[in-house]
Amino acid sequence: MTLPDNHQPVEVESFEIPGNMRPGGRRVALRPVSGQNFSESLLLEGNKSLMEDYPVGTRFRVQATLMKRANGAEYLFSSWQWDVKIIAKPDQEIWLF
Repeated sequence: MTLPDNHQPVEVESFEIPGNMRPGGRRVALRPVSGQNFSESLLLEGNKSLMEDYPVGTRFRVQATLMKRANGAEYLFSSWQWDVKIIAKPDQEIWLF
């Protein structure tokens, strides 16, 4: 797969999807944090380690691009090859100045 070159920085957070629980584990997804160019209803796909290796509620700054499925549904894509910065884990306070 050729990676898109029109990616931009997006702050995202991991969250637990209510219902849809998998036996033996929880279902975790990534979404944009409010107040950005992307709706919180979009899901981020591509870099699975962000959902598997960090606690739910962790915030990241990732490089992402808006993609469209064949049925027209939009989602954000971030490659594991693109830069990621951990902004905050759930047990850390975030100070806004």
